[in-house]
Amino acid sequence: MGRLGLVALPAGRWRSYAGPVALVLAVTVTVGLVRGGLRSSDRHSAPPGPVARHAALRPPHHQVRRTYVVRAGDTIEAISTRTGVAQAKILALNPKVSPTALFIGERLRLS
Repeated sequence: MGRLGLVALPAGRWRSYAGPVALVLAVTVTVGLVRGGLRSSDRHSAPPGPVARHAALRPPHHQVRRTYVVRAGDTIEAISTRTGVAQAKILALNPKVSPTALFIGERLRLS
């Protein structure tokens, strides 16, 4: 680059930039490590208290209407396996659904 006239630093002058560049590099690496450590510890921490209290306010299981949103590649058999609800029950609760033509985003009743 010096031959092209784009960068004109005298010989030895680059050493004055080495200290600040090393400092910026060290700070960048340190911040990355600290942020990575904070994110990984968030995944393993317990949920906050208010969330646990709201879970106790849900109605009993037999009153909850469960639904499943169809994803790409889903079949009635795969949904049954994933949710633990029998295929016959899924089809009985969703009479308008064709088992051979599920649409992505379609909601299926499970209970």
